[in-house]
Amino acid sequence: MMLMFPGSSPTRSPSISLSIHPCKSNLSSSMPLIPGKKLKQQHVRVDIVQKLKNGCMKLVDAFVDTVFEFSDQTLHPNQSNLAPVEEIGAPVAVADIQGTLPQQFPQGIFLRNGPNPLFGGLKWTRSMLGRSSFIWVEGEGMLHAIYFKKNINGEWHLYYNNRYVQTDSFQFEKHVKNRPSFLPAVEGDALAVVAAFVLNWLRFGEVNKDMSNTNVIEHSGRFYSVAENSMPQEIDIMSLQSLGVWDVCRAWNRPFTSHPKKAPDTGELVIMGIAPTKPYMEIGIISEDGKRMVHKVDVKLSRSSLTHEIGVTRRFNVILDYPVTIDLNRLIRGGSLIKFEKEGYAKIGVMPRYGDADSIQWFEVKPNCTMHLFNCFEHQNEVVVWGCRATDSIIPGPEKGLNKFEWFSQRFKPVHVTDEQNAEDGSLLSCAYEWRLNLKTGEARERFLTGNQFSMDFPFINSAFTGLKNRYGYAQVLDSVASSNSGMFKFGGLAKLHFEEPQSGEVSLLKGSEEEPIKVEYHMLENNSFCTGASFVPREDSLQEDDGWIIAHVHNEITNTSQVYIVDAKRFSDEPVAKITLPHRVPYGFHGAFMPISFHK
Repeated sequence: MMLMFPGSSPTRSPSISLSIHPCKSNLSSSMPLIPGKKLKQQHVRVDIVQKLKNGCMKLVDAFVDTVFEFSDQTLHPNQSNLAPVEEIGAPVAVADIQGTLPQQFPQGIFLRNGPNPLFGGLKWTRSMLGRSSFIWVEGEGMLHAIYFKKNINGEWHLYYNNRYVQTDSFQFEKHVKNRPSFLPAVEGDALAVVAAFVLNWLRFGEVNKDMSNTNVIEHSGRFYSVAENSMPQEIDIMSLQSLGVWDVCRAWNRPFTSHPKKAPDTGELVIMGIAPTKPYMEIGIISEDGKRMVHKVDVKLSRSSLTHEIGVTRRFNVILDYPVTIDLNRLIRGGSLIKFEKEGYAKIGVMPRYGDADSIQWFEVKPNCTMHLFNCFEHQNEVVVWGCRATDSIIPGPEKGLNKFEWFSQRFKPVHVTDEQNAEDGSLLSCAYEWRLNLKTGEARERFLTGNQFSMDFPFINSAFTGLKNRYGYAQVLDSVASSNSGMFKFGGLAKLHFEEPQSGEVSLLKGSEEEPIKVEYHMLENNSFCTGASFVPREDSLQEDDGWIIAHVHNEITNTSQVYIVDAKRFSDEPVAKITLPHRVPYGFHGAFMPISFHK
């Protein structure tokens, strides 16, 4: 989830196309006919320009190869499951299943996205200009897929496959250069980062690689790999082949949020894109059939906020503006490109679905960093927002000169109310949180939902209730000790939140809290086992919101075994109904989704 400038070559053809999207551009059909003599003259000019361009690029490449040295970033021993894996090449059968897959479990594909850096791991560079490095959220996207197929006799057959998302920058580095080529352009010495910006732009037409490593979404029967650094990549989820960029018939030319939302009632897809230059944020609404941009507007933010998610209700779009900022001027002055401004303001905006910047009602809230939302909905005169709120940002990490491992370790440190502690202790521990935004009075009320016994993030719900009032939410529970000891987040369990039910008899640990925390059930994993990509799978023809299962990748660091757990959402604390051992290691990643599919028999 990194950055891309608007208009930086977003629409390029993949090397292989297996499907024709209704919005794929066909340039040849729109080219006017040119007389033969003029056409030959133009070909000569183009050939001369191309030769000059190629010569200049060779000089720039030679400069980079001579001046910049790529080196591997060293993983801490407790970060071993961040190491990349190889593509396996074809689906393999999965036979090791503990427990029983329910007959009511739908056929489909469980997909999870995550970074899998090329060439052995993340790199940093050194030159006369200083050092720059890729940050922990970077690394080429790799999809991990579990196929759940049931034959005519009701017998389950499972398969596993993985594959890189074949972005243009991946194709170039892997198949053309076959070595690291893009310079790290986010973290490091200011002069080295600025040089990386310029040299990447000159050589490749964009300042960063297209990572496409964060989430997988579906819209109108098509599937996309998404991340904040690039345009969506359409995916054939049967083969995991990348089919090219989705630009909504050339109507969208900037990064695309990792968490778009389907609007209740209409089925339209509400998207958001950020950029380091104006317009800093745009919101778009894509038709239910995915063929056209129904509405597009500049939000007219006064700064570039690294917003990761957008919310929706029946009538509104919910916009987060928190003080994790992207500032090119700050970088040029010698500061950080991305920075969490502790004294900065935070706002939540409520915009009518097809509104503009002037129609947004803004609410000032306490400074925070909220990367992920459970849900948003309308209640009487209020818009209610539920999310996972922290007081610091995990992106990009420490300021220049600070020890990266120690910085993360301190901020993941378990918080004990009675102990003496530094202000930074536990600042990355996010908690379930509520904002109630009164559209009539302009007042914003906010509170912790669950106390601070456990930190949680990567929330999700039954997606049928997106934008509507819901009773249940789910999240991954952070193991703060393991996270602190490894300098990276590790999730040692799952949580089920009962939004309408108080936690009877439990006293809030938070000073000034007047409302009792809500009820939370926990499904904790075995020691040294950690989960990623958790998602809700509704039971076929279910009538109740929590009638289904939670599915998640789980990795045991002692046995180095990767599994998929399936947990009954109604019997949440019970043992998983099935544990599926995978034939290959799956590194920790980001978001997952279960896509119901009717396989051809």
